[in-house]
Amino acid sequence: MADLLTPDAILVKKYIAGDESALAILINRHQSKIFGFINSKVSNRDLSDDIFQDTFIKVIKTLKSNSYNEEGKFLPWVMRIAHNLVIDHFRRTKKMPLYRETDTFSIFSMMTDHSLTIENQMISDQVIKDLEKLIAELPEDQKEVLMMRIYQDLSFKEISDLTGVSINTALGRMRYALMNLRKVIDKYQIILTNE
Repeated sequence: MADLLTPDAILVKKYIAGDESALAILINRHQSKIFGFINSKVSNRDLSDDIFQDTFIKVIKTLKSNSYNEEGKFLPWVMRIAHNLVIDHFRRTKKMPLYRETDTFSIFSMMTDHSLTIENQMISDQVIKDLEKLIAELPEDQKEVLMMRIYQDLSFKEISDLTGVSINTALGRMRYALMNLRKVIDKYQIILTNE
């Protein structure tokens, strides 16, 4: 029987071995952080509940299929699952939020006119597709930090905690991601605007 002081990695092993109470302890331990993260992104309690449940359904399926190999980093792994489910939700509803613009992230500023003409909407959709393609070209570590910062609006401290790297490494990856995007944008003379 697992207890409340047992580390996450041991609880995961116990659950995989058949101790159902181990999963209950893991859920109780991390529920507020995971639910809070989801709710901060979708701002709807019922939807947050659904995504939270879907997150743990995915966790259970992965653990039961013996394909979990996060080497003791249970919470960051679950947060990534939650993050992906939030993104899936926004993709399905076509309401992917783009967060506030700063000098550093000006290449991500899209149009703010909500009364877009059909032509402008088509251009806008193409700009977003082009941007997604550019991001997909980035090395995995840079892409991960960029997505967490832009789409999840996480601080570099939160990114550092979730990815298991130092804040300086997270900052460096973001810097290189933006530099690489700018190089590609300049090289192909891509215009990320519809104005």
